[in-house]
Amino acid sequence: MAKINARNNDILNTAKNKTSPKIYSMLVELINSGEDSYAELVLKIDYLLEYASSCIKDKDWEEARESLSKAKSRIETLEQNNIDTEYLRYLYEGIESKCKK
Repeated sequence: MAKINARNNDILNTAKNKTSPKIYSMLVELINSGEDSYAELVLKIDYLLEYASSCIKDKDWEEARESLSKAKSRIETLEQNNIDTEYLRYLYEGIESKCKK
């Protein structure tokens, strides 16, 4: 069977321009291994992390903490299913360090 790429998959097509190359690489890996639901979860985590980052820039600490909490629970879900989350963890920890308690 041919590899799935942005030309023949809607998730990858929309994500190609919106996500970083590392996130896109994760998505390609997950979709080619038949784990589309986890790929969608990675997209949600990426969005939550971007949203938390913009909340921090706007000094909306409460909303940022809430978004980070949701992202963390989803990252843990991926880890329980043996999905490599090293890059997502790296992004999460970087954004969390900027969020005031």
